[in-house]
Amino acid sequence: MEFKFSEEHNALRAEVREFLKDALPRNGGSGPVRPTSQENWPEQMEFMRKLAAKGWVAPAWPKEYGGLAWSHIKQMIFSEEISYAGAPDGGRVFNVGMIGPTLIVHGSEEQKREHLPRITNAEVTWCQGYSEPGAGSDLASLQTRAVRDGDDYVVNGQKIWTTGAHHSDWCFLLVRSDPGAPKHKGISFLLVDMQSPGITVRPIVNMAGYHEFNEVFFEDVRVPVKNRVGEENNGWYVAMTLLDFERSNVASIAANQRTLEQLIADMRERKPGGAYRDIFRHRLADMWLANETGRLLSYRTAWMQEAGRVANYEASVIKVFATELAARITNFGVNQLGPAGALEPDSKHAPMHGVMEKGHLVNVSPLIYSGSSEIQRNIIATRGLGLPRD
Repeated sequence: MEFKFSEEHNALRAEVREFLKDALPRNGGSGPVRPTSQENWPEQMEFMRKLAAKGWVAPAWPKEYGGLAWSHIKQMIFSEEISYAGAPDGGRVFNVGMIGPTLIVHGSEEQKREHLPRITNAEVTWCQGYSEPGAGSDLASLQTRAVRDGDDYVVNGQKIWTTGAHHSDWCFLLVRSDPGAPKHKGISFLLVDMQSPGITVRPIVNMAGYHEFNEVFFEDVRVPVKNRVGEENNGWYVAMTLLDFERSNVASIAANQRTLEQLIADMRERKPGGAYRDIFRHRLADMWLANETGRLLSYRTAWMQEAGRVANYEASVIKVFATELAARITNFGVNQLGPAGALEPDSKHAPMHGVMEKGHLVNVSPLIYSGSSEIQRNIIATRGLGLPRD
């Protein structure tokens, strides 16, 4: 058995690296990479346009929808390289990973023609209208209402933690269209133009000081019935759609590697001495080995998918492993820098341009979103180890 990439895979990795050197002149080399946020939105959109020119906005999509039909291994290589380089996601999570696959499976031909090319051409940005103040982990308890009125739905309610709503052109929205039905039924899936009258977006600033989240209020917002995806009251099943995209979470591992390299470079520059140096080196070595373990877990998950096997609990294993390791690395980084490690990037005295301080704060969220560590461990226990649910 050959534990190595093919020549085709290596050629793709080299091509992506060369592309990133030009597309990301600040981050494509070996310098510090600041945690991705939506504060530098024009820069993110410029990067998305460069991806679009290469046909790389959604390379895993089928060719008839603007993709390149890449294999799971190719997807993984692409994700690994752009994450290591610190490339901004520019909304690809929602555009490419969520609404695009949903429309490919459930959308009408009119919806596909209208929206999919605008995603692959980097013309629009989407946000996700799912969570509500009383419906987060128990999403099916959502209460935002949609009442049919002729050719429109009239929507009233509130969504929260809506990432990027202040930049978005469109929102894919879950609404309760039949309040008398069981909670997983009676939900519809709507496509909403964010410029529609009656929509109010209010910022939520996270603890890292970034404005990424928002509250979104809907007051008598009219949404054409033609913007419903799938059947009325069947939106829960539409929302659960996932195409068979690569699920290795290798992007987190690649970002961890870049952070560890930054810490090593800082240690070499400051030259700590004595016992502290040895402790520092041993801790770094421990985290480096852990991250390499995570890389192999990621590669295994992508290989499983390439072989036609379902990566279920395996994806949960690497999600927990990678995100908790990221938090551990930046926590260590902040502490080893001493009091100066708490300085923000805009301070001229901040070591490493403040990337550890921001990373330490930013890395809390991944432990919660996309399924918290507790939920992932439940999946591992029940689906991986066969433990009872109750």
